[in-house]
Amino acid sequence: MQPKTFLKTLSFIHISLCAGLMLLAIFVYFKNGDFTARMNRQDILIYIVPIVAAAGYFLSQLVFKKQIESLSREDKLSTKLGKYQMASLLKYALLQVPGFLALMAYFWSGNALYLVIAIALIIYLFAQRPTAEKIKKELPLTLEEQKQFDNSL
Repeated sequence: MQPKTFLKTLSFIHISLCAGLMLLAIFVYFKNGDFTARMNRQDILIYIVPIVAAAGYFLSQLVFKKQIESLSREDKLSTKLGKYQMASLLKYALLQVPGFLALMAYFWSGNALYLVIAIALIIYLFAQRPTAEKIKKELPLTLEEQKQFDNSL
């Protein structure tokens, strides 16, 4: 796996996931049209959505960090990039699922809390955009691998 191809692929996947959630948010907002701020204590989703969103946020960070920490400086660059890609995809999924749940809850109920949670998750997911600098900072690269990474971009 070449760093240039790796970065393009990961960036494409990331932007596709962000765009998918944004398009879904726009769709459910215009389709529902309701925007209430009242709390319905009978609605079980009022408890589930924030808990799932918080769990997704914290798990995405924890799982990503654990996967990156499992890498060794002795691993090949292609192995490191492959594991980084898998860790990133898992991080994105752990953010996407609660975002999707929040959007569906908003669609069903019209409660603004769910839409706000979904937008916060979308913004955070967008902030996780992969860049060469971020990858070099997070991966345990040797000096030779950093040069190889820079030269192939």
